[in-house]
Parts: sequence; structure tokens; C-alpha cells
Amino acid sequence: MNNSDSRALGIYLHVPFCASRCGYCDFNTYTAAELGRDSATISRDTWHQFAEMELERARTSEHLRNDARPVSTVFFGGGTPTQVPAQRLAQTLSAIRTRFGLSVDAEVTTEANPDSVDVESLVTLRAAGFTRISFGHQSSSSKVLKVLERSHEPETTWRAVRAAKEAGFEYINVDLIYATPGESDDDLRRTLDDVIAADVDHVSAYSLIVEPGTRLAAQVRRGEVPAPDDDIAAERYRIVDEQLQAAGFGWYEVSNWAKPGGECRHNTLYWHNHDWWGVGPGAHSHMDGLRWWNHKHPATWARALSKGEDPVADSEVVDNVGQSVERVMLGLRLREGIPTAFLAVDVADRVSAFAAQGLLETSALQAGRVVLTDAGRLLADAVIRDLTP
Repeated sequence: MNNSDSRALGIYLHVPFCASRCGYCDFNTYTAAELGRDSATISRDTWHQFAEMELERARTSEHLRNDARPVSTVFFGGGTPTQVPAQRLAQTLSAIRTRFGLSVDAEVTTEANPDSVDVESLVTLRAAGFTRISFGHQSSSSKVLKVLERSHEPETTWRAVRAAKEAGFEYINVDLIYATPGESDDDLRRTLDDVIAADVDHVSAYSLIVEPGTRLAAQVRRGEVPAPDDDIAAERYRIVDEQLQAAGFGWYEVSNWAKPGGECRHNTLYWHNHDWWGVGPGAHSHMDGLRWWNHKHPATWARALSKGEDPVADSEVVDNVGQSVERVMLGLRLREGIPTAFLAVDVADRVSAFAAQGLLETSALQAGRVVLTDAGRLLADAVIRDLTP
């Protein structure tokens, strides 16, 4: 398949390992104890071998074998990718460069826990071509970190940020979680003060969600921890937005702020529905309207590749209606919004109503675009739901 040069090509690599499981986490991640005997099939030391097998399958697939586009973004996510030795991550990036080629200005990101890196590993990653690192800080409050069952202390993050700067990383992101039970407004403000003082160029901030089946959900159910409060979460979002914007960060997606030029290009690729190949257990891919996803369990994924089999669990074709829905769902979360032409004719009254309520920018509508206001961002999910077919 020959894809249009106007569509960027990215690669996502899912690394499913964590040293321990946080109480709120329902991601497709595994500790050594959770893998158990399957660690003989796949481990932190062997993951790269299977990832390279899948990369080879991708290169020779009907989707990419005649595709001359270089990869513009690479994202190692998890889990905790830096649980894999830095030399192995570097080897995997080299395999991507060899098989696909990287664009001259390629963005290469890895997620990391602050306590999963050291100076040596960061230098190794930077030398290999990694340009961006995203640290899971969550909060500068020790009591909040305890509720979240995070393994690091607040200062660990800032040591890691300083080490990443010294190693030469061009871009550094910090992830935050707000509205955790027990967090105060002052806790959040101190966290933001620390982020701003660390002089990073990107912040992702998410309201705590209690996911079914997690330890946190069980604690809430038993009354040991109060459930997050929506009104408190909305106020905390305002605090995040006001404090970051005052420090020179602009919001470019509902949960993401960046200094000029610091936007995450890989995530932007998702939000604009470009093409990406997902490598790893449970990883999702999208190529020109076709989506597929891999076997979720690491051992199942690895065994399929070992046998020369496709690791894909299932797939779907996104029809025209589905593509229209996704354009609205994804595009409305962005600062640029979407053209009014993306919306169905029968939602015109709702658009006018949302504008009258101050949830959509009137000036943008007059220019033919639908853009959330600051108030609209607080109700983004509801607005988007009402504007999709």
C-alpha cells in the first residue's frame, strides 16, 4: 500500500513491565510476580528480541513494504519502558532506524519512572537518538504518592530531570495526577511550583479515575478511601491551567500543556488520526482506516512471534461514520478545534446552545471552526458526546 506523504508515520512500542503495580493502575502491565512462570518466555531482558521480530513483520507487511515514508515519531510506552536495560531500548531504536529510516527531525520518546533511570542509562538513551523523556511524577506530596502507591519520593523526579538535561535530552515531560483523595489545593499548587521550577517544557495532567478491578477501586468500595469528587477535580483543573499558563505553558490538548515548540508530536499524530504501527503486547495500530490490536498477554504475544505467526488478536475497518465520529472526538480536544464542516447538520442547534452557554468560542465559530472555551474544557466529554453522530 502506498500511503499519502501527507500522513505521518509513527511507531509505538509497548513495554509491559513494572517494578510494582500502583493501586490506581489498570494498564496492560506486569510485575515479575504477575508474570510468574511466563517470565521464562518473555522478560525485561528478552522483550527487545520479540519487538524486533514484530518490526521485521511490519516492514515486510502489505501495509508498509512499498511505503517509502520515514518514521517521524517513535514512542516507548508502558508499563515502565526503562525497566528494560537502556542498551536494549537503544538496540530496538536502531532496528527501527535500519528497517524504516527516521526522519531528520524524528521525535523519539520514552516514558520512565523517576526511580527507574540513572545518569548512565540516560546518557545511553540520548546517545542512541532518544530526544524526549516523560517522567511519571504525579505529585510532590508524599501523602498523595502513598495513596497512589507510587514507589518514588518527590525529589527523585527532580534529580532525574536534572540528569536528563545533563544527558542532553531536548524535551522533558512531567505527568501529573490531580484530585487524588487527600490532596489539597495547596498540595497541587506546590506540585506545580516544583514543575515550573524544574524548567521542563511539557506537562500532562489527568484527573484521577477509579478504574474497576484496581486496588484503589476496592479501597473506595470498602470505604477506606473516599471517591474522587467531580467538583473538586474541576477546581483542580482550573488551578493547573491557570498556574501553567501564567508560567508560559499553553494548552494544546485538554490534558496537555507545553511551552512553544514543546508539544508531543507523537500524541499529536494520534489526535490527527495519522498512521502508526503498534509493537508489543496489546499494542494498537492504525493504517489508513484499518485498526488492529495485538494479543494482550506478553507471553501469548511472544509465543506467536516465536512461531512466525501474526501476533494480532483482532482488527476492524473504521467506516465513514466511524471516521467522522473520531474526527470530532479527537479534534475537539485540541486547541485548534475542528472545522464546522466536520459536524453533522443536525447538531447545529446544539452548537449554538453551547456557544450561548460559553462552552464554545463565538469568534472561532464565526471563522468556521469549533473550539472549546476554558469553561468548555471542563465539560469537554459532555460537549463532545453531544456533538457526535
